[in-house]
Amino acid sequence: MLSHLLIKNYALIQHLAIEPANALNIVTGETGAGKSIMLGALGLLIGKRADTKVLYDPKQKCIVEGTFDIQEYQLQAFFEQHELDYSEQTFLRREISPAGKSRAFINDTPVTLEVIRQLGAILIDIHSQHDTLQLGANAYQLELLDAFAGNQELKSAYELTYRAFRKKESVYKKLKSNAAQIRQEADYHQFLFNELEEMQLEEGEQSQLEEQVQLIDNAEEIKTKLNGLLEMLSRGEGNVEDRLSTASNWLGQLAGISPAFEALKDRLESCFIELRDIQGELETEEEKVDFNPQEAEIARERLSEIFRLQKKHGLDSLEELMALHEELRQKVSTVENLDEELEMAQQAMMVAEEEMLSSAAKLSQSRLEIVDQFTEEITALVRELGMENASMRIEQETVAPSPTGTDEVNLLFSANKGMPHQSLKSVASGGEFSRLMFAVKFVMADKMALPTIIFDEIDTGISGEVALKMVKMMEQMAQGHQLLVITHLPQIASKGSKHYFVFKDHSAEKTVSRMKELSNEERISEIAKMIGGDQPSASALESAKELLK
Repeated sequence: MLSHLLIKNYALIQHLAIEPANALNIVTGETGAGKSIMLGALGLLIGKRADTKVLYDPKQKCIVEGTFDIQEYQLQAFFEQHELDYSEQTFLRREISPAGKSRAFINDTPVTLEVIRQLGAILIDIHSQHDTLQLGANAYQLELLDAFAGNQELKSAYELTYRAFRKKESVYKKLKSNAAQIRQEADYHQFLFNELEEMQLEEGEQSQLEEQVQLIDNAEEIKTKLNGLLEMLSRGEGNVEDRLSTASNWLGQLAGISPAFEALKDRLESCFIELRDIQGELETEEEKVDFNPQEAEIARERLSEIFRLQKKHGLDSLEELMALHEELRQKVSTVENLDEELEMAQQAMMVAEEEMLSSAAKLSQSRLEIVDQFTEEITALVRELGMENASMRIEQETVAPSPTGTDEVNLLFSANKGMPHQSLKSVASGGEFSRLMFAVKFVMADKMALPTIIFDEIDTGISGEVALKMVKMMEQMAQGHQLLVITHLPQIASKGSKHYFVFKDHSAEKTVSRMKELSNEERISEIAKMIGGDQPSASALESAKELLK
């Protein structure tokens, strides 16, 4: 519901502020006074483009702001999606600077034109006799049919199965695409894997081989020096071990003379024990040094093969080679399991497709069952609105699954007897289409959450009983929806909860368009003028009073 509208510096409007009722609001005025200008300003709130030509004062910015009560629209998800502060009283604002820069705001947060367009489309529906776009769209016709049938649960159930199918289909197609590439590379990956598998690489092996080769290459030198060390320490004449033993005996003899020598003897004994340990380890190392040409060649060849594989794969270590080995193992395994995975993915997709088509069939059946009732109600209303020979039917065609189901509907209309039914995009005059659109909105008023509806001279071409029927329908709609009706008919103008009059003010140097809410007396005068001209007669005034009762 639009609770407040502010327009500044737009076209002929210098300043305008109104607070429409949550009911039937009437707008009347002389031709060219600015009624359509107000609609143009409202268009900015629903994302229409503008330029500096709309500025009343080219030095000042234009501001159009609407305050909406949105508590019944369940828009929390929309606000969360666009990271906006949610408020039941929401402000939409457009600003056009003198430089032509356009800015859009929702609750004082800057947004793109597309975002304000999406929200504006939910909150305001501007309908003129020349606007055939919405009702002529097949998607909107399907939405109307679903709302009329009360298909929300069926639609939600279908949407779940549709998304599930698309997800399974995507998985299968991606796997199938990857499978083709995997198969192309399979032989090469198998060759690389076999090459590494045959090596039977072990962790730490490279460093061990390098040490082994180093020992073999220097075996003679190592052997000679180890022998020399052992000769020096324990085997040769005058070796260190014998000398330490003699020294220990002498200190033992001196220990009887002074306790200090006993401590020195103990320390020397410790050296002797350490020497024995060193000697044992040297002998162990000496035994290891055994130059075996065959073992040396095997070690060199294996080390060379490891280096070759590292260079081939652009790697720097044995660990990276082993990691590559495992990676190739996974790829080879993937190829081996590929057919099974593809079959499982295809089966899952087919199951999801069956569930989707089953859900789509239920939705289609519900739509089919309600078509006749829908067209009959619309046709009956259109006939009451002055098109006695009008008729309508709906073509329902099965199409590929989409987010809305497997149906495409096309609303066909004939305004005159004997004339073929045609698509709404190519049928009906402006006045006829306006009445058709009005009938649709009237029928749907109790079926779906409609926005603030603005009818721009929807009553063109009607009068008398038809006008009375239309105004009764408007009154009925306005019991649950906010309507803003621009009209030239006194029958309609007299039934509004609020009546706004648009006029041109020529008192200043520059003409401005103004709007004011009429008092009861002013309404009598305005409606009398609509009946009898600028100088209404007494009977016109009485008729106006009668209409306003």
